[in-house]
Amino acid sequence: MQAVILAAGIGKRLGHLTKNSTKCMVPLNGRKLIEYTFDALAETPVKRVVMVVGHGSNEVKKFLGSRFRDIEIIYIDNPIYAQSNNIYSLLLAKDYMEQDDTLLLESDVVFAKTLLEDCVRHEAPNLAVVAKFQSWMDGTVTTLTPQHHIINFISKKDMDWSEPGKYYKTVNIYKLSKEISRQKLFPFLKTYIETKGLHEYYEEVLKVLTFIDVGTLQAFEMGDRIWYEIDDIQDLDIAGVLFANEKNRLALLKKRYGGYWRFPFLKDFCYLVNPYFPSKRMFLEFGQNLPVLLSSYPSGQRVQNLLAAKMYNCPEEYFLVGNGASELISGLMKELDGPVGIHVPTFDEYMERAKPGQLIEFRSADRDFHYGADDILEFVTANKIANYILINPDNPTGHFLAKLDVLALSEKLQKKNVRLILDESFADFVDGTAEHSFLAASHLEKHKNLVVIKSISKSYGVPGLRLGIMATSDGELLKKVWKHVSIWNINSFAESFLQIIDKYKNDFQAGCRQIAEERARFFAELQKIDFLHPFLSKANYILCQLKGDRTSGELAKELLNEKWIFIKDCAGKKGFPEGSYVRLTVRDRQDNDFLLAALKSLS
Repeated sequence: MQAVILAAGIGKRLGHLTKNSTKCMVPLNGRKLIEYTFDALAETPVKRVVMVVGHGSNEVKKFLGSRFRDIEIIYIDNPIYAQSNNIYSLLLAKDYMEQDDTLLLESDVVFAKTLLEDCVRHEAPNLAVVAKFQSWMDGTVTTLTPQHHIINFISKKDMDWSEPGKYYKTVNIYKLSKEISRQKLFPFLKTYIETKGLHEYYEEVLKVLTFIDVGTLQAFEMGDRIWYEIDDIQDLDIAGVLFANEKNRLALLKKRYGGYWRFPFLKDFCYLVNPYFPSKRMFLEFGQNLPVLLSSYPSGQRVQNLLAAKMYNCPEEYFLVGNGASELISGLMKELDGPVGIHVPTFDEYMERAKPGQLIEFRSADRDFHYGADDILEFVTANKIANYILINPDNPTGHFLAKLDVLALSEKLQKKNVRLILDESFADFVDGTAEHSFLAASHLEKHKNLVVIKSISKSYGVPGLRLGIMATSDGELLKKVWKHVSIWNINSFAESFLQIIDKYKNDFQAGCRQIAEERARFFAELQKIDFLHPFLSKANYILCQLKGDRTSGELAKELLNEKWIFIKDCAGKKGFPEGSYVRLTVRDRQDNDFLLAALKSLS
């Protein structure tokens, strides 16, 4: 068994990184891409690698030399790499591939170290490595028979996007016997070049071969093995997380602040979302309206405010819609005068957006972070607070004050001329009803000191839309915050959500009830984990204190590196006493059981 690596291309989409170099020499986490390939080859019986080089060939030869560990390296120069495509580079390796069975690779793919060894061991003499198609993937795809033989190679322009689930992406790694190279591949390849020229991809030849004989190539699925094809700087950035060492991967993932759909095997127990809503019916309606929404401007801010007010049956002059609650929090904090009180630990957005020296922290003496309305009132009075921020349920503790207590607190604060900023982003998860919300005309009219903040993104499971609401009968404050948002601060998809949500309120409440039920079960199971102390929660997350010597950072790294589970490490968060704390999102039962099994394996 030998390997042939095609590494002659220019790699224009990587810009300055390949101006004077080639793709395989681009650095990834401090190492060259080609080093990852040779590390994997070193785990196989391969003793010879044939590299077809072109652009930047001198650098490649100087870096690798004639050997890598026990592997001999032979170079073939493609003198017309700038005028040809990889079909010609493959032709240059003809003599070698007709002599020996070959692992055929392209130099811009990074993959799990065990992949090539598994391919070599596979009983089929001719393999094409494929991965289940994901929406972010680009390039050639395949379809398979029930016996996992490749039926066809399909270019992206010919894909049927109504059925993406039937496709498998080519990983550009093949195992080819010398017999198929002699008898089929190169005879067809030479004919194809004579007919079509050199500006083609060798996949077109494989397409012809599989059309003639469906059994030509057996598909070898990547499964849960990690891999990435590096075509541009974004690919390089994502691969940097996938192939980071265990010490750095968690920090790199945190810096992304989302976009985790690019990591389909990642279980995200860090970011907060509703797994039971939107319903399938609502997704279908969005899909039907996609062409119109994508090609149309959204309405201006006034219309968005009107839609939000309609959603809660309130006067529109009480409402302001934001690009997520974060945008509104930022604008609000800029307009608050006087001392601002807040319980810690809390949602960092308020802490980070406050004016320097403005915040005064309220810390509960209770070991479970519990506090009551009277505790808040006492704190406000003692510290001459002008504005108090109450996140209810609290984040990250899940502590909750009943509505009657909050109403009484608001009335007492109003008499003291203290503004109450109530963030009820997680109130829908208390028991799946709307009974705990203050987004009602009667509350806003009676409590002139009340400002309600709500993240639609979190509670309704649509974080990609970036939707938040601020509501108050304090018209002057609302106008001031309004100045900090643009006229088109939300997009057409978010506007459409506000227009159609009334039809799906029953589905939404059913989803929230499911969260409350699953939270209770999840909490009971977490209590069985010997190194965790979970805190009762009324939100869609559960705070846990670690017992024993393991720190929260160590647990977060273990779960990510071993299971691709991402949790919230609360280390460094203000308000926690000594000890390690993590916050676990409540997802659906299947995902929660996956996390529970991982935690039990660490006991």
